[in-house]
Amino acid sequence: METTKINLLETYLSLYINHFEVLNHLEEENSPYVMLDVRNAPAQMKKDQIKGALAIPAKELAAHLEELDKTKTYVVYDWTAGTILGKQALLLLLKAGFTAYELAGALEGWKGMNLPVEEI
Repeated sequence: METTKINLLETYLSLYINHFEVLNHLEEENSPYVMLDVRNAPAQMKKDQIKGALAIPAKELAAHLEELDKTKTYVVYDWTAGTILGKQALLLLLKAGFTAYELAGALEGWKGMNLPVEEI
């Protein structure tokens, strides 16, 4: 039973990437990472996003897959880690053959650590 739990937890954790792994590459000209803001809200509701993020609402992501670069690693995020939009976007990207992760802690965690954001 413990082996099953360990395997499940390892799989679950493999879906996430931590803030600092991404942050260390975001300033690079040819960063392997693309931050993908999948919040389903108008800009006036969002007010800000992770610096340099590409905003494609989760409800529209399937229609924009052909515009994305399969050589990049996509890091999706939503408002908080407890919401499902990031997980839905991650599933869609993985099924379409992209390399992708969900940002651990979501936007809430990023902002809580005072990491770079920009106004929309």
